[in-house]
Amino acid sequence: MVMAQRKQLDDFYVVELLDEWNVDVTSWNTGRPRVTTPNEHRYLAVIAKRNRWITALDLSPQLSSASSRTVSRQTVYRRLGYIGLYARRSVRCVPLTATHCRLRLTWREHTFWTPQQ
Repeated sequence: MVMAQRKQLDDFYVVELLDEWNVDVTSWNTGRPRVTTPNEHRYLAVIAKRNRWITALDLSPQLSSASSRTVSRQTVYRRLGYIGLYARRSVRCVPLTATHCRLRLTWREHTFWTPQQ
């Protein structure tokens, strides 16, 4: 009696099988299946790009009303980060007056000073 040999499956064949069985390969890193679908990811991207100042907290109820499932703020935040949209705040500073500009330019001249100066 001859016993069957076990062979290691290559990664390409495993991905093909999982794709055939409709298993989301991208959820392997956490061990949990994703709550949202690719269509919902696209919906989030469109809404976030249309309204740049909307927050993940505001997007969560919009996605929940558009789909039949409740999605948390953190999930929305992760999905937007996955497509490259992160929360940013523009830097605000005091505008320089003409006096400030002149003083800054004169300060830059110190790089050309001699050791005696």
